[in-house]
Amino acid sequence: MTFETAESVTLKIWDRTAVHHTLDALVNELSTRHNTCTSKIAVTASGPNTFTVSVPA
Repeated sequence: MTFETAESVTLKIWDRTAVHHTLDALVNELSTRHNTCTSKIAVTASGPNTFTVSVPA
């Protein structure tokens, strides 16, 4: 499966209590910036405490 992206952000979140809030805020920001719905934004765990958030092209 391939997922071509217009923009991708990778971040490391050390505080486990902030993971959900941080990813949610980032998804909402990218959704607004790219004028797309949040359900089209992919969030993947790319390593320990590391997440990649991608907007489709």
